[in-house]
Amino acid sequence: LSDITWRDSFAHGALEDLLVDEHPPTAPRPLKDRLQVFQGLATFYLKYLQIFRSLEAVYDQIVHPQKRRMVRHVLDGVMGRILELKNEMVELEFSEFHYFDDVLQDLKLTPEDLEVPIPQYFVREKMRVLRDRQKMLAHVMAKGGHIEQEVSVQTMCLEEAVRVLQVCERARQGRLRHRFMKEIRQAEEEGSQAKSQTPISTLDPDQAATCIQKVWRGYSQRKRTRRERLEEMIFLGMVGQRPSVAQLKAQQVETTRRLVQEENEAEYQRALVSIKESVRAVDGPDLRETLQEQIRQWFIECRDATGKFPDFPNAEDGGSTAIFAQKTPDQVAAELAAKEEEKKRKDNINKDKKGGKDRKDQKKDKKRRSKQKKGGKEEGEEEEKGWKMPPSNFLPTVVEGNKMYKGELESSVHVKTISPQVDELMRQEVKNLKLAVDREKGKKKKKGKKGGKKVKSRSALNSTLESLYEELVLEGFLIRPLNIKLSEYIGEFSYLGTTLRQADIEPMPSLSDVRQLIALYGILPLGSQSVHQKAPLMKTLLLAGPGGVGKRMLVHALCTETGANLFNLSPRNLAGKYPGRSCLQYLLHMVFKVARQLQPSVIWIGDAEKTFYKKVPKLEKEMEPKRLKKDLVKVLKSVKPEDRVLVVGTSRRPFDADLKPFCKVYRKIILIPRPDYASRLVLWRELLCGGGARLTPNLDLSSLAKVTDGYTQGHILQAVRQVLTPRRLAQQTTRPLTAEEFIPPLARQDPVYKEEEEAFKMWYGRTPLGKKRARAAKAIEEEGESGKDKDKRGTGRKTGKEEKSKKNNK
Repeated sequence: LSDITWRDSFAHGALEDLLVDEHPPTAPRPLKDRLQVFQGLATFYLKYLQIFRSLEAVYDQIVHPQKRRMVRHVLDGVMGRILELKNEMVELEFSEFHYFDDVLQDLKLTPEDLEVPIPQYFVREKMRVLRDRQKMLAHVMAKGGHIEQEVSVQTMCLEEAVRVLQVCERARQGRLRHRFMKEIRQAEEEGSQAKSQTPISTLDPDQAATCIQKVWRGYSQRKRTRRERLEEMIFLGMVGQRPSVAQLKAQQVETTRRLVQEENEAEYQRALVSIKESVRAVDGPDLRETLQEQIRQWFIECRDATGKFPDFPNAEDGGSTAIFAQKTPDQVAAELAAKEEEKKRKDNINKDKKGGKDRKDQKKDKKRRSKQKKGGKEEGEEEEKGWKMPPSNFLPTVVEGNKMYKGELESSVHVKTISPQVDELMRQEVKNLKLAVDREKGKKKKKGKKGGKKVKSRSALNSTLESLYEELVLEGFLIRPLNIKLSEYIGEFSYLGTTLRQADIEPMPSLSDVRQLIALYGILPLGSQSVHQKAPLMKTLLLAGPGGVGKRMLVHALCTETGANLFNLSPRNLAGKYPGRSCLQYLLHMVFKVARQLQPSVIWIGDAEKTFYKKVPKLEKEMEPKRLKKDLVKVLKSVKPEDRVLVVGTSRRPFDADLKPFCKVYRKIILIPRPDYASRLVLWRELLCGGGARLTPNLDLSSLAKVTDGYTQGHILQAVRQVLTPRRLAQQTTRPLTAEEFIPPLARQDPVYKEEEEAFKMWYGRTPLGKKRARAAKAIEEEGESGKDKDKRGTGRKTGKEEKSKKNNK
């Protein structure tokens, strides 16, 4: 409890200080130094990350229902602000990867503080829904006899099949022969030991005592050394330890506190219902009268501003709440006036074209109109160029959530109970006003009726959600994601990123950077509805990298951390299903409809480059990999900010695709490299410990990490699985593991060569973001060269003046 209180006070104090820095009393001047701008953004980013981590822990453990709602409001605002700052850093540096070594040092933080925390409420608060969905998925699979995991069948000729059978049979006979010979050898050793044993009575008592002391002292010293070594390794964090009694008790307290949260929430909801009923009975008539007066006043103002009564919004559009969310009558009148001016301007342009007006005059008019649109800025303001912090969509949310909780009860009663009743009355009143004042509205009513019929016919044609869900499951398009956490994607921090960039060398991103981007671009927007609506909209995401770097694992982790549905629209999965253009459009409509209804959802397209092939290979023509190319672009346009749907593509050969349409669909691209030395060292240690291996001095992990340069995580995992068989694990006491045992399985695999890595770098350099970065680097170089030339000219002039002064002195 004290830890939660400390975190709450820390987050509140740090947030107040940050809001003061975000809203200075005087408007700051534009900054011209890009490094200074990045330092400021990085400092804000890291401080918001610390606040985010503290608020997430507070929200997870606090038991007060009203305060949890307030903390949740602030938490969503902080998450959105982090995404905004990340977007600003990307636009400033033209790179998805950033390095904060110097900022971390200034703030006295560690690389672990860069990890983006994943709120646990993303999954915990909808656990019942997820369980029901899993039961439904299992029921549909059992009903249709659907095989969840596809088994790849490889065809082979008769000679190859005979050879495989021979190899298996010879291996079986060899194992039997080895077991038989092992039993014979053990029997011979037991017989020889029985013969060589000498009677104890023949030994001298002093020699026997010395021998016993020697053995006992050696055993006790080895035991003490092992214990001290284990304590040192645990202190350094190099070996995991079993949870202590205090840790187990803390976990038990957290579990109990979550149960208390559920009980308090249920009690709070019951109290809300009873209090709402009393408020509705006492204050309901007054609220109804005031709401009617406000709506009448609104329609009168709109009538005065526009000359006609506006249509009353339907219940689906929000009713009276949509009216108060709209603009004021003055704003409506200004918009109408602007539209009329634009129409007049277009008419004048058409007349001028017909009358043969000079082009120079047209250009002058365009310049004059552009100046008017800019608001008539003064010349002094144009001179002051530089970077300014753009307006934020989340800072008002953070400021509002930082205030005390108030006014929730009356607003909820007003919206849920009184507004629908008032809307029906006012809708009828508006109809009567229109009949009395605007007699020409009869035609528009007929148009409205026609539109309503169309909606009914469409809804009648559409199938139910359950039937669509069942069809997608049976056809293999809706699959069950694997239970993989993002923390299982092992990778280390890049410690040389800032140093390399200062030396004008673009470093390869680390796996830790990739993990952070998945959390920022995928998990946080999909997990929170308010964050997804206000944050920079991202509909698509591409994970590009060589085979074995964990692209598919990241897709499954994205679904696990957010509780999202997983749809598989890979070209291989689409082959032979829903043939024809109309059937494919129906499939896409069905997938995106179910994805919206059951959001959040992830639509995975494996081998995404095949959809945008420059030229389809002959072996893949029957599969028709380019079927989605045209329809996918159209469907993505229908995705709105309120739809928590993300299309994730994975590609191991992105350079085979046509770059322009490929980057038009996938706006965000994350290049996943092969692991560096630090990541490989951590990866070897985690995989070996997870497989049951004992780490002894005979197993040199540093050499293994050095030797496996160029190998991916998949290669290392496959080698570990081949070596750590149950029989080999049982032999560790007599024969410890060595690094040489892992070399043969690695030698049978092809690593990622430098040519392939350079191909990925060149391809990424031709993407829109890569081109922007190259242009920015070129501009910086040109500025540096021009500055050097000016310095040389200046120094030359100074030397000339100095020579003249010397001559005069002489």
